[in-house]
Amino acid sequence: MGEVTIIGVDLAKNVFQVHGAAADGSVLFRKKLSRPQFIRFMAEQPPSCVAMEACASAHHWARQMTWQGHEVRLIAPHYVKPFIKRQKNDAADAEAIVEAALRPTMRFVEPKTADQQARAIAFRTREQLVKQRTETINALRSHLYEFGHVAPTGIGFVPRLAKMVEDPDTDMPQLARDICRMLLEQIAHLTERLKDLKARIETMSDEAEMPRRLRTMPGVGPITALAVETFAPPMDQFCRGRDFAAWLGLVPRQHSTGGKQRLGKTSKMGQRDIRRLLITGAMAVIRWATRRGSPKGSWLARMLERKPLSVVAVALANKMARGIWAMQTRGEDYRGPVLIGA
Repeated sequence: MGEVTIIGVDLAKNVFQVHGAAADGSVLFRKKLSRPQFIRFMAEQPPSCVAMEACASAHHWARQMTWQGHEVRLIAPHYVKPFIKRQKNDAADAEAIVEAALRPTMRFVEPKTADQQARAIAFRTREQLVKQRTETINALRSHLYEFGHVAPTGIGFVPRLAKMVEDPDTDMPQLARDICRMLLEQIAHLTERLKDLKARIETMSDEAEMPRRLRTMPGVGPITALAVETFAPPMDQFCRGRDFAAWLGLVPRQHSTGGKQRLGKTSKMGQRDIRRLLITGAMAVIRWATRRGSPKGSWLARMLERKPLSVVAVALANKMARGIWAMQTRGEDYRGPVLIGA
């Protein structure tokens, strides 16, 4: 049997499929292991290249394999799928992972540290709490609408909803009034949780050097700055700023052939958290510019004259992403107002 060069692992909760191959891709072993067996088996293997899909628990196992002396390569699942032959099963998946990892042009995912994953949990929890609060507010509005009370959407109009619930002149039954009070208490509870979580995120953003630098850019706040540090790989992996913007999904989708360039809508194939926050920050900059008036002849003024606001926001987010790459690679603060950029 030849020397094992690469080991492909199809991850699961309790059953792990392992595929070992030599440097030329020839199969050396195929094994189906339980979780304890997998840990012992990998500890007994000589230092090798371990390839896994970047799915749930992949970053945890990447750290475990690195501690054991292996070189870890994480691959996005949609890059592995073309290498699956005919039927899909755990053994075929593990073999496809090895085939994909052996490609010289394959793109890999940077393993995350435990601290990065902890910050990611903070972002995911905040997003979940916002959704739950919005859902509760909409439920309260719909219940009050059944009794003829109408209020605009948004968290800012919750006091008006509360006033409707407590108004003694309304013909709302006591049961409905009590249920609406429960919803109001739930909204207040979620709001307090969001405030606490936002304060922790801002504290983490103040303590780290990179988020402090990124916050010098207009449209980038504490949450956006910390999201870049949490979800983005090292900037030296990108050759230029436009590569980072493409990684975020802030570029048009291409369908070009025969030398004819065809560009479609924004690809949205990258990191959704950073992309969404950058677009939100770009909209804030655009609102400020429309109220104050952007300098005549500036890039933003020209874009606002001929493009819809949503298109301008995506274009500005693209420029912000390229600026973030430049700031990180050069170790500099933001220079020059965003409204006058060419």
